Amino acid sequence: MATTSGYDPVTKIWSCEEQRSQFGEDLSMGELIFQEMKRHPKDIAQISDSEKTILLREELLMNAMRIASYLRNLGLEQSDVVGIIARNTTHISAVAYACFFNGIAPHSLNIAYLPEIIEKLYNITKPRIVFCDGDEYEKVREATAKLDVKIVTMRNHPTNSIRIQDVLQTPVEEGFQPARLKLGNSQQMFILSSSGTTGTPKAITMSNCHKLLNGLNMLTTADVQYAASTLDWASGIAAAISAGVFSTKRIISERAFDPADTLRIIEEYKVTWMMQAPSHVAAIVGCPAIEVADLQSLRYFMYTGGRCTLETQLALRRRLGRDCLNFGYGFSELGCFCAVNWKFDEKPNSVGRLTSGLKVKILNESGDTVGPNEVGEVCVNTGAHWPGYYGSPEATKQVYDEDNWIHSGDLGCMDDDGFLYIVDRKKDLLKYQSNKYYPHELEELISQMPAVADVCAFGIWTETNGDEAAAAVVKKPSEQLTEQDVVEHVARHAKTGFLRLHAGALIVEQLQRSANGKTNRMATKQHFLQAKGI
Repeated sequence: MATTSGYDPVTKIWSCEEQRSQFGEDLSMGELIFQEMKRHPKDIAQISDSEKTILLREELLMNAMRIASYLRNLGLEQSDVVGIIARNTTHISAVAYACFFNGIAPHSLNIAYLPEIIEKLYNITKPRIVFCDGDEYEKVREATAKLDVKIVTMRNHPTNSIRIQDVLQTPVEEGFQPARLKLGNSQQMFILSSSGTTGTPKAITMSNCHKLLNGLNMLTTADVQYAASTLDWASGIAAAISAGVFSTKRIISERAFDPADTLRIIEEYKVTWMMQAPSHVAAIVGCPAIEVADLQSLRYFMYTGGRCTLETQLALRRRLGRDCLNFGYGFSELGCFCAVNWKFDEKPNSVGRLTSGLKVKILNESGDTVGPNEVGEVCVNTGAHWPGYYGSPEATKQVYDEDNWIHSGDLGCMDDDGFLYIVDRKKDLLKYQSNKYYPHELEELISQMPAVADVCAFGIWTETNGDEAAAAVVKKPSEQLTEQDVVEHVARHAKTGFLRLHAGALIVEQLQRSANGKTNRMATKQHFLQAKGI
């Protein structure tokens, strides 16, 4: 985990020295997983808590080879795409590994997507076959009606559907080997979709670059991994790939995230590594079961994918009783962790120092690079080619420049010690009577109230004042909290005179979420407007 990072005061660029990989750099992720799965054939690879299944690594490997052989028999080439819309059931990891073995990129979508979104995205990537749960079979069939697509169901199989059990009967050719990538490791490995909080999601490609393993290479065969996220999340892909590469034991569940269920899984299976979204962290901290849960097995509690209030982080740190919190930063376009904080107690609320081989620069509003402790847009260079948004070169050019810098759209700053802090989304900047402020300033303030479980702040534009601040607030169970309490708390504790909830507050049962579990600020604001009759 130790990395050597530095700062060039001339170019104003931070960089982290490239760590030597323990694997052959020319190997694809499929070749890596194939090689490592064969090394520990009798170790437990996966336990499904919901389905009560256990797979040894040799069994998971055989299942992946059977599915890969099935895809080869269909004539799928490396330029083709495989669709996935599924929960974490027993055989979904084998589907992903099979695609990697064949050099074919899976395009995974969230099960909550509406048919019109599925149709738009799959009309871009045009998958030849889709693996989905029977629960979504009719929706997928409707959305892909104009495409020549086979549909394989993973559970709750409709009559006459192709079942995953049928696919697993496919014979494996003697001497089966994973395919070599025709375009090398810059070839697309996986396709995700953006969260869609500002419109139709885009198809985001991830390459086979080994930097995907950044922040994960401390894992060993002794580790037990758990992440609630499915394969439409970057964290879900990271969990599946790292389990294959580092020969860990992975716990999965087809059930939706539930904080009490998560705490039980940690305790029952002695989980050592987990990765959660910040919204899940807030739910865990607010869950009564955390007071009695045994969390001593945890070595790494990683959380990434958005902002997490300092109050929530500190509450979890107090409950864990030791420094094993690891706030990480990355985004789907990057395809890896940009930074991970291994020293929470020293730098709480930082997402840490850069990971192996990465460079970062901070750009101000004029597009100039700035130095330490100055806020601007975070731009990242992995040193490797990014394939871009699938089928959308114009959208790619908007975030990816000719020097391989990816513009994140996130505002942040580096401190004097090279620790990165993420401030907010660039597009979320608000102005009240020409005074600039960010939603997170209000969220941090409101989250300090003992009765608050979660909060989302936003601006409501008026011709007179500009963006008047408002907040939707989730209170903890059995706590008493009024909207006026929130408004008065902000008025008493804000450090600037203009930072007030001029548009008021709303107590809600839950915040609006995008399909991948992130707080959907736009949808939450719309709910606020409807509730207030604005």
